[in-house]
Amino acid sequence: MRLGAVIITMGNRPDDLKALIESVARQEGDPVEVVVVGQGVRVTGVPEGVRTVDLPENLGIPGGRNVGIEAFGPGGGDVDALLFLDDDGLLERTDTAELCRRAFAEDPELGIVSFRIADPDTGATQRRHVPRLRASDPMRSSRVTTFLGGANAVRTKVFEQVGALPGEFFYAHEETDLAWRALDAGWLIDYRADMVLLHPTTAPSRHAVYHRMVARNRVWLARRNLPAPLVPVYLGVWLLLTLVRRPSAPALKAWFGGFREGWTTPCGPRRPMRWRTVWRLTRLGRPPVI
Repeated sequence: MRLGAVIITMGNRPDDLKALIESVARQEGDPVEVVVVGQGVRVTGVPEGVRTVDLPENLGIPGGRNVGIEAFGPGGGDVDALLFLDDDGLLERTDTAELCRRAFAEDPELGIVSFRIADPDTGATQRRHVPRLRASDPMRSSRVTTFLGGANAVRTKVFEQVGALPGEFFYAHEETDLAWRALDAGWLIDYRADMVLLHPTTAPSRHAVYHRMVARNRVWLARRNLPAPLVPVYLGVWLLLTLVRRPSAPALKAWFGGFREGWTTPCGPRRPMRWRTVWRLTRLGRPPVI
């Protein structure tokens, strides 16, 4: 199975980027071809043999990754699966690529694998990095309904069948959008605790656009993918959860601004999932109302 890797960068972590690429090069088995996409920057200082794409502007996380996908041919079709890795991460083990190959080869219905993210100093995995509701045991692998954007592998047939990441999202929830479309098409998603990306513990709210885009994209996600009766239920639950978490006044103002924007701006094509997919998500432990 041919593997490629897509890494997007803002050019502000050159040492981390180099260390990540070296960890990919150390993988056992056939070499993993790497493409680094510069988000409005020129990529420099990468090892020989690593391909680069320099974008004139920052297209956001999904937009940049989509460019990386196309660098491997239409829909990434020059390879069988693509790894997506954050540029400040590091593959802990040398057999991660082989584990991916084996997972996809053994299960033809497996479309996406979500890696475990662990802090390089403590080894701890944040609850938010375990893509299921029952997240207390990050060492337990399982079937899941979404995946982690900066630490995963996707079979390129998934892109061929359901399309790329939603570039208009720019940041937040693009993984769940792709996951729901993949599940609706019959693919499976696994969370694998033995496939580890070391990544410093951070708070997502460090991004200035976090609260606005999380709210806006949550609305877009529902409008694009959910059957009409579930849209108000899903968004109502998330509105209540946001209020219960008692964000600061500026954060709450940004959140409501994004929530309003999600209803008043185009969200892209609407393709509501089938009700049997709703039931499938429910059986997997995460009905699409939370």
